[in-house]
Amino acid sequence: MINNGASERQRVAVLGSSGSIGVNTLDVLSRHPDRYEIFALAARSSVDTVFEQCRKYHPRYVLLTDDAAAATLAKRLAADAALDTEVLAGQAALEQIAAHADVDIVMAAIVGSAGMASAMAAARAGKRLLLANKEALVTAGSLLMRAVQDGGATLLPVDSEHNAIFQCLPADSRARPQLAGVSGLILTASGGPFRGKSREFLAKVTPEQACAHPNWDMGRKISVDSASLMNKGLELAEACWLFGLPEKQVEVVVHPQSIVHSLVRYTDGSVLAQLGEPDMRTPIACCLAWPERIDGGVKALDLVAAARLDFEPPDMNLFPCLRIARECIASGGSAMAVCNAANEIAVAAFLDGEIGFIDIAAVIEASLAGLPLIEPQSLAEVEEVDRQARAFADQYVKNHRHSISYQQSASPRASAGVVKV
Repeated sequence: MINNGASERQRVAVLGSSGSIGVNTLDVLSRHPDRYEIFALAARSSVDTVFEQCRKYHPRYVLLTDDAAAATLAKRLAADAALDTEVLAGQAALEQIAAHADVDIVMAAIVGSAGMASAMAAARAGKRLLLANKEALVTAGSLLMRAVQDGGATLLPVDSEHNAIFQCLPADSRARPQLAGVSGLILTASGGPFRGKSREFLAKVTPEQACAHPNWDMGRKISVDSASLMNKGLELAEACWLFGLPEKQVEVVVHPQSIVHSLVRYTDGSVLAQLGEPDMRTPIACCLAWPERIDGGVKALDLVAAARLDFEPPDMNLFPCLRIARECIASGGSAMAVCNAANEIAVAAFLDGEIGFIDIAAVIEASLAGLPLIEPQSLAEVEEVDRQARAFADQYVKNHRHSISYQQSASPRASAGVVKV
């Protein structure tokens, strides 16, 4: 049972504590023990990692959504007399933690659709929601933004690109930037490990190569998304929801140094940019303390050492996932939910050696062409779209794993299989 209490420090629930965002969040929090209390940790099944986090940070609650893993963790914690952390299990308890009365700040860093419901629960409960889970906006953007408004929550973007835009917008008009004279947003992309490579090269790349990001230390799925530029397509959808602009007003440029994290264009010709080292602790610290600034443990940017900043357009012929995502955003409805779910299945199949890197786009387009698109009115409907898309993509991979060979259509919009809803 969860008990309530009171504290002068801000209490933080880190959902996805075993991932890279969660680990970096804990690092920042640990630098300010007088300001923050690590109230709860949550992960899926990482018993060893979460056990060590409990020993180091002593949260009141720890939650694993995998029941068997939670039982194992509970036994290990019970054997340590110095620990009094209570273990919870399951999705319902995860949502309960996100909406808990004692929690002030929720870091929503659970990867994939598994993190959607808890992010929604935090929004409805009026929390300061630090959003690192892309899917909550990508697949259920209208529902999440409505929950934020109805619950009186404060939504702060953790993705470095969106956080950069957030920092470059006037404080009183972030929800409606066009009223502040904003003419467009520019998302920067590193280009991943395959920038400038040929299609012949991409046809032979291994999962290990795709996961070797030149600038960021990320999980395997996100690293593959970065390599395919789908990550930037997902971020494009996020930007549209966060800042209320249509996709045609959001540009993407490749910036291999990852020093300029994103930019904002103004109608007077000004372009404001946020620069910094490629370290996720910067946007995490920004969101935790906003509108104040705190030390995140990040070294100062040395502009002389950086030497140069390069920009180039993305090659959407070689990396069609970005083009597919943009078309889905323009179409609206459940298109991005299908795109996201099919991409997750395709990336998993690539990592398991079932399909090639260039086949990821083929799986996504087949799913978009083979499934009806709707206007979801509830999270349950979004979850059903997600389920159907995963099932379709999974079956498509099974049926074509030895024959998939992605070929760009002469008509990009026709090949995407996206229809207006």
